[in-house]
Amino acid sequence: MASFNLTPYDPSAFILTGIPGLQDAHLWISIPFSMFYIIIILGNFTVLFVVGKEQTLHKPMYLLLCMLALTDIGTSTSVIPKALCIFWFNLKSITVGGCLTQMFFLHAASVMHSAVLVTMAFDRYVAICDPLRYATILTNARIAKLGILGLIRAVLFILPMPLLLSRQPFCANRIIPHTFCDHMAVVKMSCGDITVSRLYGLVVAFVVNGFDLMLIALSYGLIIRAVLRISSKKAHQKALNTCTAHICVILTSYTPSLFSSLTHRFGQGITPHVHIILANLYFLLPPMLNPIIYGVKTKELRDKVGKYICRK
Repeated sequence: MASFNLTPYDPSAFILTGIPGLQDAHLWISIPFSMFYIIIILGNFTVLFVVGKEQTLHKPMYLLLCMLALTDIGTSTSVIPKALCIFWFNLKSITVGGCLTQMFFLHAASVMHSAVLVTMAFDRYVAICDPLRYATILTNARIAKLGILGLIRAVLFILPMPLLLSRQPFCANRIIPHTFCDHMAVVKMSCGDITVSRLYGLVVAFVVNGFDLMLIALSYGLIIRAVLRISSKKAHQKALNTCTAHICVILTSYTPSLFSSLTHRFGQGITPHVHIILANLYFLLPPMLNPIIYGVKTKELRDKVGKYICRK
C-alpha cells in the first residue's frame, strides 16, 4: 500500500523512520494502531465521565481509577498520533525541541502511571488489612495529595533527561529508527559524551520501577498474610477478588515496560523492529485493557456504565 510523503527537509530536525524493516507495511500496521487508540480514548473517557457524573463513585478507589485513566490517555496520546502521522502521511520530521518535549511527556506519564499503581496497591492493603479505618486513612483529599506527590516525583525524575540532552551536540545523521523519541534512541544520536545521560536513564528505569514494584510486592505480601489468617474460605475468595483487577493491570503495565527497557539496552541480538513493536505495545495494550479490566471486575462501575449505555 502506498503512502504520501509529506516530510519537509530540515537539517536541524530528527527523522523518525517508524518501524525499521516494515516500512512497506506501515499502512497495514496503522489499522490496529488506530483501532486501539480509539478504544483507549473511548474507554478511559467513559471512566472519567461516569465517575465524574455519579456522586456515589466519588470514593478513593474510583478517584484512583480516574488518575489511571488520565495517565493512560497521556502515555498513549504522547506517542500514537505521531506514529499514525508517520504511517499515513510519512510525516517523519520532528524538531529537536518537539522530540525532547515528547520524550518528557511520555516518560513522565509512565512514571506517574507507576505511582498510581503503587497507590492502588496501598488502597487494596488498607481495604483488606484495616477495613475499619479505611474511610479515615484514605480520604479523597489524601488521595488527591498522593496524586500530586506522584506528579511532582514524575517531573523531578524525568525533567533532567531532556535537559541533559538539550546540552548535547547531535550528529549530522539524525535518523531515529523508532516511531517516537524514546530516551535511549535520542541519546544514541549525540556525538558528545553520553555517559551521564545513559547512566541516568538506566538509574531512573531501575529506581522507579524497582522501588515501585518493591512497594507493590510489600503490600501484597501483607495482604496475603492477612488473608491466610482468615479461616473462612468465602472470606478468602472475597478478599482476593478485590485485588484481581489491580493484579491484572500490574501485569499488563510492568511486563511490556520492563521487557522493552531491558531488550533496548541489552538485547543486541534482537532485530530492531521487535524492539520498536515491544515499545509501542506498552503505549497501546495497558491503556486499552485497563478500563476494560476494571469495567468487568468492578460491579459498581460496570452497573453505572451500563445505566448510561441503556439510557442512550
